[in-house]
Amino acid sequence: MSKARLVITAVVAEKRPVREVARAYGVSRSWIYELLARYRAEGEAAFEPRSRRPKTSPSAVSADAAELIVRLRRELSGQGLDAGPHTIAWHLRQHHQVTVSAATVHRYLARAGLVAAAPRKRPRSSWVRFAAEQPNECWQSDFTHWRLAGGGGAEILAWLDDHSRYALLVTAHQAVTGQIVLEAFRAACAAHGVPASTLTDNGLVFTTRLAAARGRNALERELASLGVRQKNGKPGHPQTQGKAERFHQTLKRWLASQPPAATVAGLQQQLDAFTATYNTRRPHRALNRQTPAAAYAARPKAAPVPPPDGGPPAVRTARVGPNGTITHRHDGRMHHIAVGKKHAAQPVLVITRALHIQIAAPATGEILRDLTLNPARDYQPAGTPRGRPRNHPAPKVSTPSPGCLET
Repeated sequence: MSKARLVITAVVAEKRPVREVARAYGVSRSWIYELLARYRAEGEAAFEPRSRRPKTSPSAVSADAAELIVRLRRELSGQGLDAGPHTIAWHLRQHHQVTVSAATVHRYLARAGLVAAAPRKRPRSSWVRFAAEQPNECWQSDFTHWRLAGGGGAEILAWLDDHSRYALLVTAHQAVTGQIVLEAFRAACAAHGVPASTLTDNGLVFTTRLAAARGRNALERELASLGVRQKNGKPGHPQTQGKAERFHQTLKRWLASQPPAATVAGLQQQLDAFTATYNTRRPHRALNRQTPAAAYAARPKAAPVPPPDGGPPAVRTARVGPNGTITHRHDGRMHHIAVGKKHAAQPVLVITRALHIQIAAPATGEILRDLTLNPARDYQPAGTPRGRPRNHPAPKVSTPSPGCLET
């Protein structure tokens, strides 16, 4: 028997005072009076359990808003875009003038059966982040592969602003080469200004610092001439370029939801559509739910300090081969420079500034070759060093560090 029935029986049938019954059953007198009024009005129905749901709920969203939450979830997921509660709340506020908390969005998604349980993830407090303080302070770049309809392959090159995650330029190619990287960088600079620094991995299209013959490639010479600081990640550690890697993940999820492109030109059209959405209509959690375009425009842009003389020379060591030549890479093309068979197997110092190359003996400073590279020829024949006696000492130069690592 329920306590409500016991209380009513004691008061109505046994004629016991309300004060005594309240003390005996440990309840308030006001509750007993409420039960008595309900019993007189409803009879036996007064003993049935009542719903605890409030009669009004001012904070509840309307049925239209609840339906809109579910529809946005399905639309964004179908487009391969982020469809979490925070993102849906942002779209409701920005495009539908409906203000709803992320917790409320999550609650309605759960009611609709659209929330799948996930295993416990690594806590965000354990993540180590770095970000540039200003737009154009650092640009990240990387390329990734994508399969075209029919089995053909393509490569996607992206330049991304480190501060705002703004997609500066995203282009599709049959294959990414050093010249394509240089042209894309110049196009991004023409549209958005020259950055103060760049951060890439150690692919040969970005740097030759780890190559056997470490002549500067086209991008490295361009950056040096503009005064742009070039930074490269640790080999085998893609987390250093984490923003570019995460961008490619978001991009590929979106592309997977689209009809497969059959050509590179068709893929480029899809990339243009994605870039517009990503930059202007997709809030970013790392940017306090701003869009990359808003974050990129919110602060003054950083700029490099161009060197007055085109930058310091590139200095490396090499060993003369048995045929009296050394190899030198320029714009991704290997050249052979004659030094002389009498210097075979000897170490030499190679000092390069643009096309001007000096080859010197490290121990004595003697200039063995002084030439202007002819990019059209693979073999650079020997000759007397121009404008300088053979025993003239080499100019003093400081060897730059092979690269700057940022982690």
